[in-house]
Parts: sequence; C-alpha cells; structure tokens
Amino acid sequence: MKPPGPARVGAIMLVLLSLLAVLQTTGAQKNAIDIYSLTVDSRVSSRFAHTVITSRVVNRADSMQEATFQMELPKKAFITNFSMIIDGVTYPGNIKQKDAAQKQYSAAVARGESAGLVKAIGRKMEQFQVSVSVAPAAKVTFELVYEELLKRRLGVYELLLKVQPQQLVKHLQMDIHIFEPQGISFLETESTFMTNELADALTVSQNQTKAHIRFKPTLSQQQKSTGQQDTVVDGDFIIRYDVNRTLSGGSIQIENGYFVHYFAPEGLSTIPKNVIFVIDTSGSMMGKKIRQTREALIKILEDLRPEDHFNLISFSSEATQWKPLLVPASTQNVEEAKQYANSIQAQGGTNINNAMLMAVQLLDTATREEQLPSGSVSLLLLLTDGDPTVGETNPTKIQKNVQEAIGGQYSLFCLGFGFDVSYAFLEKLALDNGGLARRIYEDSDSALQLQDFYQEVANPLLTTVTFEYPGNAVEEVTQDNFPLFFKGSEMVVAGKLRAQSPDVLSATVSGQLPTENITFQMESQVVKQEEEFQKPKYIFHGFMERLWAYLTIHQLLERMVSASDAEKQALETQALGLSLNYSFVTPLTSMVVTKPEGQEQSQVAEKPVENGKVPSGKGQIPSKAAVGDVWLVQDLGPQSHKVAGQGVTSPACCEEGALSAQARWCIYSGVSMLELLLVAEETSEDKAKTAGVNFSKAGVSLYARVHDVPIRKSGPPGFLIPSDVQLISERNPDLWISGRMASSSSSGPAVVFDHLDETVEDVLPAPRTASAAPAPIQAPTFILPLPGQSVDQLCVDIKRTRGPLLLLLSDPDQGLEVTGEYKMEKAQFSWIEVTFKNPQLQVHVSPEHVVVTRDRRSSQYKWKETLFVVMPGLKMTMDKAGLLLLSSPDRVTIGLLSWDGPGRGPWLLLRDTDRFSSHVGGLLGRFYQGVTWGPPDATDDSKRTLWTRGFEFNATRKLKLDYQEGTPGTEISCWSIEL
Repeated sequence: MKPPGPARVGAIMLVLLSLLAVLQTTGAQKNAIDIYSLTVDSRVSSRFAHTVITSRVVNRADSMQEATFQMELPKKAFITNFSMIIDGVTYPGNIKQKDAAQKQYSAAVARGESAGLVKAIGRKMEQFQVSVSVAPAAKVTFELVYEELLKRRLGVYELLLKVQPQQLVKHLQMDIHIFEPQGISFLETESTFMTNELADALTVSQNQTKAHIRFKPTLSQQQKSTGQQDTVVDGDFIIRYDVNRTLSGGSIQIENGYFVHYFAPEGLSTIPKNVIFVIDTSGSMMGKKIRQTREALIKILEDLRPEDHFNLISFSSEATQWKPLLVPASTQNVEEAKQYANSIQAQGGTNINNAMLMAVQLLDTATREEQLPSGSVSLLLLLTDGDPTVGETNPTKIQKNVQEAIGGQYSLFCLGFGFDVSYAFLEKLALDNGGLARRIYEDSDSALQLQDFYQEVANPLLTTVTFEYPGNAVEEVTQDNFPLFFKGSEMVVAGKLRAQSPDVLSATVSGQLPTENITFQMESQVVKQEEEFQKPKYIFHGFMERLWAYLTIHQLLERMVSASDAEKQALETQALGLSLNYSFVTPLTSMVVTKPEGQEQSQVAEKPVENGKVPSGKGQIPSKAAVGDVWLVQDLGPQSHKVAGQGVTSPACCEEGALSAQARWCIYSGVSMLELLLVAEETSEDKAKTAGVNFSKAGVSLYARVHDVPIRKSGPPGFLIPSDVQLISERNPDLWISGRMASSSSSGPAVVFDHLDETVEDVLPAPRTASAAPAPIQAPTFILPLPGQSVDQLCVDIKRTRGPLLLLLSDPDQGLEVTGEYKMEKAQFSWIEVTFKNPQLQVHVSPEHVVVTRDRRSSQYKWKETLFVVMPGLKMTMDKAGLLLLSSPDRVTIGLLSWDGPGRGPWLLLRDTDRFSSHVGGLLGRFYQGVTWGPPDATDDSKRTLWTRGFEFNATRKLKLDYQEGTPGTEISCWSIEL
C-alpha cells in the first residue's frame, strides 16, 4: 500500500513476531495458551527505528502450560530490552559482558536445561525465542525492544514486519510512525497475507514529513473462514519509503545534543568504471549454481555502459582471462563476453590467490599504460562458493597477498555463494580493500541476488568523500571519510555537540568527480533543529544519541575485522563500553533472561555472527557436492524431491577418476526405493559411455512406480530404460537419457532430474494409452473482452509469427507496454513482461516465478503465494490460484496467470479495456481501436469477418476453454480468429 511520491526507494528493515503456544498436556484445548493482545509499536525517527513488541497471554487450561514467545528481528538490529511480567512480578533481561553472562548460566547449561535464545534464520533475520511455564488462569506479558538504523539500498528504506501469531488474537494492532524532516517522497506497502477483505483493516495516512500506518484487524477479519479458529494473518508486512533530496550537502539533524548528517545528493552523473569479474568455476559450482551464475553474468554485462571498461577471469585450479586487456563495453565486446560467460563450465579446484593477483595485474597494466578513462573508478568483483583448495590455500596469506597487490588503488567486493565458503575470510578480504562482502543464498533467485548486488555498485557518483566540521563544535564523530559513493545509497555521519558549540553547525563535504573536485557547504540552526524534534509526540525522544551509539558500535566492529591484534583490543574495549552503556545486545554482550523460581533460572540471548559455515541439512544437497559424492534421495511427494543429506557407498561409476572432465556426469544414488538424481552439463550418449555411467545402479525410479514396473527382488537396485523411451528435461534439453544408454541386465526405466525444483511433469513421458482419446477443447492464446461491441469476447490463437518476441500491447498515454516470448513448438509463452512508466515498474513472469523490478531493485515471488502491494498509482495483487493483477483506478487492468492446464506457461488477461487510449497499439492493441464486424455469413452463421486498422480476419464461432478463472477452466463459445 503506497501513498504518493516518486518511485524512488532505500533500505530499512524491521521484523516482527511469531508467538506460538506449545501444548504439553494431553487433551488440552488447541489454544490453551491464548494470546489475547499483541501489539507492535515502531517509531522511525530520521531513519532510526525503535520497535516495541508486547504480547499478553493467559493460560485457559486447568493445568500448567508452556508459553513460547518467538519473533524475528533484522540481523542489523540490536536488542535493547526484554522482560516478562508473570503474576505482577517483572523478570527483566540484564545485558552484560559476554564472559560474565556465560558464567551466570553455566550451571544451567551443564544440567542441559538452557539454550541460546537468539539464532540466525533466513537471509536477513534472527529469531528470538523464550519459553516460560504458566500456571492455570495466570497471565504473562512479554515485551521485546530492539533498535536499528535503517540503511538506504538501491534508493529505498524497507521496514519488514513478519507477522505469525498462529492463532486468532482479540486485540491485534500494529502502529508504525515515520517522521522524516527532509520530507517523505515515496511510501508503499506490501504484504504476503493481505486480502482485499483484510485490507480494510489497514489505514495509511501521510503528510509532507510524517506517515502513520496502522493495521488493526478484527477477529472476523483474521479468520480464514467463518467458524474456524485458524488465522489468515501469517506472513510479511513491508513498508518502503524514501525522502526528498536535492543536489546539496545533505541534511543535518540535531536532537538532544547530538547530530546526524545524511548525504545522498541527487543529480550527479555516473562515473565511468573499470570492472573485472572474477568468477569461480570449480567443480563445486556444478549444476544450478553455474547456470545461475551464467544467467546473472549475462544480465550484468548487458547493463554495462559504453564508457565502462571490463574483463572476465574464470578460475578453478587455474585462472583464465577472457581478454589480455580491459576492453570498452562496446556492443560487440559485450556480445562476445556474453558468449564467453554462457560457455563457462564447472570443474577442478579453487585457486583464489592466482585469480585475484591476475585481476590486479590487469588493472595495474591498464592504469600504467593509460588505457583507462581519466577519473574512472576501478572495481574488482569476486564470486566464489568455497575455500581455496589449489595453489596458495592459507587464507591469511591470500588476504596479505591481495592487499599488498591492490595497495589501496582499487575496491574489492566479495560474494560468497552458499555456506561452504568462509564468510569471515571474504569479509576481511573485502574490508581490507575498501569494499564489502555479501552472502549469496542458494535459492531459485540466486541470479537475482547477484544482479541486485551488482546494481548497488554499478553507478559510482563520487570518490574520496570527506566530511569536515568545526573542531570547536563537535566531538566523537563517526567515520567521516569514504572511498566511494554509489547511486541509491546514503552516507551517514553522526557525532556529539560540544557543550559550548556555536548556534550554527556548519559542514563541508568534498569529493571527486572524473575531471574536478566538488565541494558542498551547508549550515544548520541548532536551536531550530532541536525544536523540530521536540514537537512530534509520537517520535522516540532521545533517539539521536542512541543512533550515534548504534552507528559507532557497528563501525568499531567492522574495523576490528581488519585491525592488528593490538588495535583490535582497543576497538573491542570501546565497542564493549558503548554496548553496555546503551544496553545493546551485540557480538560482545549477552542478555541474561531470568525466570521464576523452579524454572530454568537463566537463559542467555547472544548476537549471532555471520562468519561461519552452515552444514547441509535434511532436504538439501550440500552446496559442495561434486563428482564422487553420493547422497540418498528422499521421496517427499510428486512435486518435492529433495536430498536427505546422508552419505552412502559410492558406486564405481561415480568414484573419482571414473568420469571424464568433458562429460561431467554425477549420479547421486542409493538403495531400493530411492530416486536417481543426475547432474549433467552438455552431454551426449557417447560421452556418457566413456564416462562409465552405470544406470543399473540408479535405484528404483519414480517412473517405475507410476507405470507399475515391478521392483527387483535381488541384485543391484535399478531398472532398464526401455529402448523406445527417451526422457528429456523440459528445462534443459541438453539433459536426456534413453534406453540405449542403460545396462541390459536391468529390468525397468529410470528418471532424470537436472535440478531439484524440476517437477514430475517436466521429466516423465506420458503413459501409453490403448486408444487415442478425443481431442480436448483447447484454451486460446488470448481471450479479449471488446468493449462497446456486440461481441463480448474474442478468442485469439497464434498460429504463425515473424519471431518469438512479440509486442502485445503498447499504450503511450497510459505508460504501458506488454511484451512476450512465444514458443510456437510448445504453443505457450516462455515469458511475458509488463512495463509501466509511472510508477517505473517492470513485471516479468515465467512458468516458474514472478520478478518485479523497481528502480534497479528486483524481487522474486512464487506463483500462488498471496501478494498485496499498493504504491502510488498502482496496486499489485496475487491470490492462491496464481492470478496476478496490476490495476489502478484510471488504467486498464493487466492480469497474468499461472495455469496448470494445457499449454503450461504464463497467460495474459485484460480487464477494464474501455480505458485504453486512442493510441493503443501492438499485436492485441489493434483490436481496441476501429474494430468493425461484418454480418454473419449467409450460408454459415458461425462465420463472420472482422476488420481493424486495414487488417481483415475471418472469425469462426467455436467452443474454447476459458483460462481466466484458473484450472481446470470452463467451456465458452466465442468468435475465434488466428494470427
């Protein structure tokens, strides 16, 4: 839900709670622990979010029950307080130095009674959980407080509330107050559980500097259906906004003796960049990771600007450079680079040291020989999924080698793909060299994660940025110099005003453009600024001092990563002192939670640190799985085939050395009733034979069970693929297997999966039938409602096209364009893309997912997951049937549908077509201007002629399948034409 303002956006994050009842007494009612009140009060004052979550529960059972308070908060947030009130007695959380806290509860740990209260969960979150026993009829109040400085990312601040009460709550209320003295330029809301009915409980009010978002659903609005106790409130609630900006020195804000300076000027031109992509292509990248890397790299290369220079280095056991020199990002060079990127394969070890030194040498040579544009910015982007295994493997020596080679000349950004790479190693490598590190999570949107990170650093606007303030006015200032400023980000400096500071605080911000230096001068009236923050009643007063402490602690912890041992101790002492003084749970402190007598006497909440590896768990293939690894494949249902994560004896065909490097086959197989998982890259029958692939050891296949093939009672598990059966992956035609490739000693077929999210329908051949069934009624390619005509709907089928890429609709007056890629051989769309000019938005749908891009920032959504987004000028909703609607009061409504019927793929539907302008065009747009129908044919009234814009079409009355309401569709009679 988004109030008015330009479509620009940055990054806050706030995440709420899940409070659930854990019932331990047999026969207890479902909600023995009743949450009768749950409130969230979040006050965002000048980007600093102070959030208080209060949950009140009562035990309605006649026996002791356990209540579990569980919630999620952002990884960058610091918990500042937690307390429980039980029978009128308050049990507070006490924040102490970590060592002291450990001693306090070590006895409980020894008894096995206590556990950590906070753990990392998901990509951006940490989970806080505490349990307490509650007597019959007793009440407990839980209160958790945390704080965070909201960071601007790709032009947006994002506030995320994860709401999962798991039961109906009599008093459920969220209040979010935002106060931004610069003025709120843009505000939107998004929810994964909101429906049109539940949206009535949401109110958004906004003026120039303030916004208030309230969500207060009644019990009936929370119900999934009448009479049920299940709640529909379960998912994410997100608020995004940005503030007004100009080409200036930014905004200085002052409150209670402290100041904060926000700097993100508008109107600067992008500085040309020189970028070297250093890509890990070792064997552990095989399969989905290398495919996603190729996909992301191709998109990134397309985004290079003509004035940029670039090169590619792929590395495994050895490093290989694409070109001997950096080259301009011309159309020809980019196309050649895309072909190279599309050809990279995964094999071998991981030689990070040689690859990085090669990259630095390329930049050194280009700089020394003056091959690069004057004033340009040089960047190194490293992507790897594992620790070094070849060449120099000592992480400390690699860090030292790279830092010495770079010598402060270039910035290095490190991306760790998955959890098999040491994040601490990459973080130090990046921070030592003026960059930052980011983890890329293995998921269906990994390619988007890579693209989004690149977008954050793709547009440098200033270099060598410094902030200066009068020495007699301020003290204890946070970091005041930065190597690079990127479009869509923001620099933040905070400090303390001296006791006798002047009435006017002045500041100078200087930086470098490609051909000149630039300086911004600005002043801020101290008294006037102080008064501005005293007026609003709903802001969290005294926040700026805490903002300064929060920012200082984060920067000290970051500096500790690159500091020497002597420096590290001094930094730690300073950060610890601030953490204790301001009651922040940081990596240096812990919060001891006390409980009533007779229960666990203490538990400790500690800040998780993103620096370790996470072992592969049940339901996942280990990210470092490679040739020679074998894992049991667990059948979790026809749509969900995962790996159980248990090693078994490797068949000879998968032992190291048994596979040719060119074929790169790897079979993950096991015992009877397990599936075959086959990972392949560009293979053929002959290559499979030379690789020694033994399909008789593939295990019992799903195909065999579906088609009633008997299970072998003795001998190695496996079945012969019949010679007339060829299984081809729909998503990757290069991946196939036929009966001629299997051992004749086996007795049944096998099933191939090229990656884990492949569904059964993608790979199984259709069962044979004794006789051909009557041809079913087919759905047309499009169903067009025609306003103002005697005919309600027009069914349009594509039978021939000049190419796969089609311009379906274009209406410049509405700022709307719809394009798509149509595959004639499959009679379906590979993708459909809707582009709006205002707000600037692009929606790209494929059979697998929905990708929404706003101002260079992309989000991926799964089909059939509830989505409700309201932004200025547009509403976007998706229901559990897979219908995505893009609508606004004065625009045509565009519908996109994931349909499981014949012709799998995204489908397009239109509503409110009377709103098209007179300038609408495109393949379908021509049917909305100047359409003329001829009379029915004199000899056959099921035929008519249609004219539009000089084109003549023969229309026939036919029965078609209406896909607009989802599967299975309904029969309709419509006038049908072919294009």
